[in-house]
Amino acid sequence: MDQPPNQNPQPNQSGTGQPQPPPPFSCTYSPNIPELLQQMNVSLAISTYQAGKVILISPKNRDELVQLPRNFAKPMGIAVKKNKMAVAELDEVVILTNAPGLAKDYPRQPGIYDAFYTPRAAYFTGVLDLHDLEWGKKGLYAVNTQFSCLSLITEDYNFEPIWKPPFISELKPEDRCHLNGVALKDGKPRYTTALSATDSSQGWRENKATGGVLIDIDLNEIILEGLPMPHSPRIYNEQLLLLLSGTGELVRVNPKTRKYDILKSLNGFVRGMDCYGDYLFIGLSKLRTTSKAFQDLPISQKSVFAGIMVLYLPSVSIVGYIKYETSVDEIYDVRIIQGTVRPGLLSTMKPEYKMAITLPGFDYWAVPENKNPAK
Repeated sequence: MDQPPNQNPQPNQSGTGQPQPPPPFSCTYSPNIPELLQQMNVSLAISTYQAGKVILISPKNRDELVQLPRNFAKPMGIAVKKNKMAVAELDEVVILTNAPGLAKDYPRQPGIYDAFYTPRAAYFTGVLDLHDLEWGKKGLYAVNTQFSCLSLITEDYNFEPIWKPPFISELKPEDRCHLNGVALKDGKPRYTTALSATDSSQGWRENKATGGVLIDIDLNEIILEGLPMPHSPRIYNEQLLLLLSGTGELVRVNPKTRKYDILKSLNGFVRGMDCYGDYLFIGLSKLRTTSKAFQDLPISQKSVFAGIMVLYLPSVSIVGYIKYETSVDEIYDVRIIQGTVRPGLLSTMKPEYKMAITLPGFDYWAVPENKNPAK
């Protein structure tokens, strides 16, 4: 069910006069965000493995946002291409397709949605700890963190390895370097990020705060090292952008000089990024004090909330934000869904998705047998 975030939440009072906590997935946001998304004709999709959700964030009108959280098993990377969406889960990759014909007649909320994403296929990968997903010329690419390689997701195998870093000697499920991000250029993987250039089981953990690397796949070489937990490499307008999660920085990389410029410092653990026009959407996570991977990072003292920061790229200035008050502490991916300001979404966690029937030129909702008057 859609949940309207509270822009300016007020404490609720119980019968005893005690303040009540805000409802699940409550968030605040800058007043300009609904209008900005509406003008762009886009919605946002975020994944939070900590909460086990993919959440769609849309403009209800020029002043309000509405969000749609759906259950997924440890969702990480999201890929969006035309009418398709892919989500990397705990042990599979689910492919969802937008069927607009289902939107207007959705039984639970008819006439609400202008797009509707339903599961169409699932690839049973096994537990690979897949991170970034991207669609390219050869299909769906996935960063296979467990096996320290870049993979293609196909129906023939659990995964098809297509490249591994030059310092990885063999493919074993040992998360040797914590490979996590991939940037495509002209439909082909060009750059990847890892938290360390190590070749032993879980070797990245020893120097995770400052051991990160950026690798040029074509050259098969490390072009930047000593990075503080790099994530989410992306190429926008011929510029290679990168998030340094350990220091909360957005940077622009010059691959030729093998140097980078800091474009913006943010008070949070940055991870997950997408761009539309001149606007950049960056995910922020609130680090758990109990997390062995993050608790000793300097940025952990500043990472006080989870949400999304919106930057205007020409001036690299912050123009808006979405801040979660409850339920969401960690965000992995942020993706823009174009051409829709109110998309619907079903996951495979509830059998409802089996009622969605799509075929070329026609979509409809099946009637459950126990509600069929002919029975």
